[in-house]
Amino acid sequence: MRKRLGIFLISSILGSMLALTLACASEPTPEPTATPEPTPAGPSVQELKSDVVAHYANGVHALYTKSLNSATAMDTAIDIFLADPTPATLEAAKRAWLVARDDYGPTEAFRFYGGPIDNEEDGPEGLINAWPMDEAYIDYVEGDSGAGIINNPDEYPEITAALIESLNEEGAEENISTGWHAIEFLLWGQDMNEIGPGSRPVSDYTSADNADRRAAYLATASDLLLIHLRGLVDAWASGVSGNYRADFVGKDVDEALNNIITGIGELSRGELAGERMTVAYEARSQEDEHSCFSDNTVADIIGNARGIQMVYTGDYGIVTGPGVMDLVAAVNDELAVLLNGEIGRSVALASEIPSPFDLHLRETIPNSDAGRQSVLRAIESLEGQTDSIVSAAEQVGITISVS
Repeated sequence: MRKRLGIFLISSILGSMLALTLACASEPTPEPTATPEPTPAGPSVQELKSDVVAHYANGVHALYTKSLNSATAMDTAIDIFLADPTPATLEAAKRAWLVARDDYGPTEAFRFYGGPIDNEEDGPEGLINAWPMDEAYIDYVEGDSGAGIINNPDEYPEITAALIESLNEEGAEENISTGWHAIEFLLWGQDMNEIGPGSRPVSDYTSADNADRRAAYLATASDLLLIHLRGLVDAWASGVSGNYRADFVGKDVDEALNNIITGIGELSRGELAGERMTVAYEARSQEDEHSCFSDNTVADIIGNARGIQMVYTGDYGIVTGPGVMDLVAAVNDELAVLLNGEIGRSVALASEIPSPFDLHLRETIPNSDAGRQSVLRAIESLEGQTDSIVSAAEQVGITISVS
């Protein structure tokens, strides 16, 4: 009995040990726990500031290049028209002006801080986009067939680039002789049409008095515009030692950002909402609207508003990257989102203004009140967003002063 019991106990112990061994062998050996890789930190605010400045310079150069390219196409269309003046070639030249003008509009956001376009000493802005203009300074107007430089060969025997550049704003600010609006007037003529643009006849370039001088003036003004735009492209070109872009990206980053944000803040309220919209709106003056000969003023307003949006978001259409919004979001995401919405709303409201703009300036036009309300809403939106632009600048340590 004792022998059997011993054998039984030994068998039970061995069986239990074998079962335990098999159970342990069936469980996988746990892998050592891996240490997680740290999440890469985003750029610091200071690094982001430098990125925003560098990308802004890329955007400025890209948009000035686009403007030069379309202005070059316009110049070609004008040359074709002058070589063969017909209603069809005149219309083609007008269409080319409209396309080129739309490309120029957003570049207005690159002004108001003494950059290459509006440097006090030699900035060409007044030669490119000065307005409002006294059209009688250049050519005949209703009631004065002998008005203007074109119709005064005794005093100005030869139409040259040096001449019309020297005469720009000579004697009065409205004595504009060069740039977009001089070309516009020479293509469309005075706008005597209450519901449409000017309608200069082709005969002004064929059989009318001083047709040859008018043609020379138009060709010269177009060529001169290309020279001035090319200068801006060169000033912002990358990899050029000593040009404006090299100095801009090399200056103190806060100073550069002050320039950038001042540009969009000043355009937003003082220039676009104020000079370009409120003045004409309150005075009901067609002479004070921006592109009065072609009735392109609404498109001008939209283009300027989009320029502000491009600088803020960093999306220039041609190139994209960090904009002012990214910098603001790094310190105050709520304000960044708010301002993005305000700027987008201004663009939308500008786009809702019925064209032509001068319809909203005359009291005799039916339903003008509705059009005037659309203008007023856009003005108020632009003014309101400017306060947020100033606040955004403060959030990133920049103090700007805008009118």
